[in-house]
Amino acid sequence: PEILERRYPVILKQFSVAEGTGGGGQYQGGDGLLREIIFRKNLELSVLTERRVLSPYGLAGGQPGSRGVNTLVTADTGRVLNIGGKCSVSVSAGDMFSLRTPGGGGWGCDD
Repeated sequence: PEILERRYPVILKQFSVAEGTGGGGQYQGGDGLLREIIFRKNLELSVLTERRVLSPYGLAGGQPGSRGVNTLVTADTGRVLNIGGKCSVSVSAGDMFSLRTPGGGGWGCDD
């Protein structure tokens, strides 16, 4: 986090595994990640991500993983906005961007 915070005017509030996002199956899909970033000054945020609409599929009877989600929490009103997978948006100091990556699809029937 120190390198990110040194190079950009942001604070990395959280960087962790998003537990339970992998699809079920004989072999469970991998869990996604959760990143929460607070902006220290007004910036333009550009996001280019996938698997926000369609879930990562499972194979051989495995369950799909969870879809990813990108949200922006505004500092002034606390409003939570789903900003989608591909966009560019102006952010203000104190706003928080939350990026949850999708979980992987599982493999095989869970008997």
